[in-house]
Amino acid sequence: MVQVGPAEVNLLGWWRSRGSAARFDLFVRYTFYLSYIFLPPLLIIGFANEVSTVALAVLVATVLAYTVISFRLVHQGLEYNLGRTEFPRRILTIHLLITAAILVAGQLAYPDPLPGKPDSPGDGISVIFLVLAVTTYSAVLRPRTLILLGLLGGAWMLLTAPPGHALFISLMLQFLVAAFRSTLWMLKIVWELDRSREVRANLAVAEERLRFARDLHDVVGRNLSAVALKADLAAKLASRDRSAAAIDEMLEVRQIAQDSLDELRAVVSGYRTADLTAELAGARSLLASAGIDCRVIGDVTFTGEPAGALGWAVREGVTNVLRHSEARTCTITLRGKVLTMSNDGASSSAFRFGSGLTGLHERVAALGGSVTATPEPPNRFVLTVELP
Repeated sequence: MVQVGPAEVNLLGWWRSRGSAARFDLFVRYTFYLSYIFLPPLLIIGFANEVSTVALAVLVATVLAYTVISFRLVHQGLEYNLGRTEFPRRILTIHLLITAAILVAGQLAYPDPLPGKPDSPGDGISVIFLVLAVTTYSAVLRPRTLILLGLLGGAWMLLTAPPGHALFISLMLQFLVAAFRSTLWMLKIVWELDRSREVRANLAVAEERLRFARDLHDVVGRNLSAVALKADLAAKLASRDRSAAAIDEMLEVRQIAQDSLDELRAVVSGYRTADLTAELAGARSLLASAGIDCRVIGDVTFTGEPAGALGWAVREGVTNVLRHSEARTCTITLRGKVLTMSNDGASSSAFRFGSGLTGLHERVAALGGSVTATPEPPNRFVLTVELP
């Protein structure tokens, strides 16, 4: 049985705790960083025997120092391209000046080819630092600027090295630009997808909260209005020594409260729907209890989600009639999938599109329908819900 140590467990847990975008981010960063580890030794070994030991030591030290500043520039460039920091203008300028100085110093130190060889050690130094520079700038600059720098690097090699070598180096630089920029482009897309997924999840949570608030408003709003109405009616009956009728009203209050509890449980469970036929019957009964003459014109000829949406419309309309008007008449007209509720006793100056109507609009809009709520002179209010 293979035993795993604490270090391996911590490393594995750290890796698993990172999302896919964060893992790909690490892959891209280490693709850049590993280039500084593997490319310079391979290129230095190629002409190590062509320079003195002192010159080789100076070259290795220069490469190490150059790698350090390149690491820093790559990090800031990646953060800039991901929109997390400002453009690293200062360190980029320093890096460009250092690169130019190294290229010129290499050619001045070794201007001529060695005997029996087509190129000089200065050409090899140019290749090393041009490759490192293009790798670094790929994390910072735009593709057009990178292509231009690659062409300038090829032109530099054309001035100092044989044409065949210069052409090869120029093509290699352009290949590095394409490879690293495409990787960086994919990294940006992965992070954007990750942010989109997070935004989508947050929107789903927000939508569910709105749904819950809308359902809670619809359920509690009308039922509490009914409880207040019934309780007030029972109090008036009791004051007139009509205790039997008052008891009946209070029993209805208890029934409404019990029904409200059941509906609240259904809302929490997320399965509550409004039945249009039941809502129409409930509207007629509740408005009659409030002394409002309610007429229902038309019949329910469909079921399913559209009927449920119109059921919520009836519920919201009745709530508004009880809360915000002194109505004496209310007419509910149903023609196909168009519901119209009209009542008198409304005040146009007090009209506002509240949370209940907003929630109803959201419900109906999800089905491709529309909601209009308008006051009409002199004191009427008309609610129209139309489904496709």
